[in-house]
Amino acid sequence: MRINLSYNEVAGRSVERLAALSDGLFGVAMTLLLLELHVPVKEAIQSEHDLLQFLLHLGPELLVYLLSFMTLGIFWIGQQVQLSNLVASERHLTWIHLAFLFAVTLMPFSTELLVEFIHFRTALVLYWLNILLLGSLVYLSWGRALKTGLVKPEFTSEQARSVCHRVLVAQAFYALGAALCLVNTFVSISVIILVQLNFVFAPTYRNRSQPPVPSATTDKGDEPA
Repeated sequence: MRINLSYNEVAGRSVERLAALSDGLFGVAMTLLLLELHVPVKEAIQSEHDLLQFLLHLGPELLVYLLSFMTLGIFWIGQQVQLSNLVASERHLTWIHLAFLFAVTLMPFSTELLVEFIHFRTALVLYWLNILLLGSLVYLSWGRALKTGLVKPEFTSEQARSVCHRVLVAQAFYALGAALCLVNTFVSISVIILVQLNFVFAPTYRNRSQPPVPSATTDKGDEPA
């Protein structure tokens, strides 16, 4: 029993190894997104008109790939914010991050499914569920990191609330965008892209009604554990 306890105490503590694995898997997933994009067969293009028609036909695919690339970029940055503010990791937190990376590896599949069946609501909903899984695991990982006291002391409770609020707001807007597939899947995709562009380019703001940090316990006054 003591051997198992000792192993659990030392397993999965390296933030650097976790960050390295994350960078590698995100890089592979981003690359896989584009592997299904192909130039037309030369014999099939006989004029400028043929080439333009092919590119126009490729437009919806490019839209979905742009959506997925931004999705992965946003979540990569979100994970790096957490990893760069940890003093160490621990076994359970590492497994949460591994589950998050599993969701990352699903993104090329959900993207290709949406590309092939872009008019089908089921494909859009499955794509949204992939995003929901990513967001939920980011939120859960923050709760675990704060509860176990692994966040750097200089990372304030206000910053923690801001990060968690950002995750909740983003997921709410993603859900709204996904619900619009009841109207049209292209409307849904367009709204999700606009949400992502907002989080990529919009200036930051401070919300005074931010919700409490998930599963956070405080051992040192008002500072997160």
